[in-house]
Amino acid sequence: MMIFVKVKAGARENKVIPPPLRLLERGEQEKEYFAVSVKEPPTQGKANEAILKILAKHFSVPLSEIRLVRGASSKIKVFDIKGL
Repeated sequence: MMIFVKVKAGARENKVIPPPLRLLERGEQEKEYFAVSVKEPPTQGKANEAILKILAKHFSVPLSEIRLVRGASSKIKVFDIKGL
């Protein structure tokens, strides 16, 4: 499963906020973003590692099942989560 994430690095606490549930019309597609806040700074990949860990905990999957697909240095990221 691919998920889109908007990241806030350097936050006060680590948390994941799922996207709001909405009904879409037939054939309509829209990207839904998870909002993820992490305490770590966005330097040297520290925030990306923290995001991987918090997503693994949130979805109850091993860390090895999550892969950053796009957005390594961006606030908008795409992750692939296997097993969901």
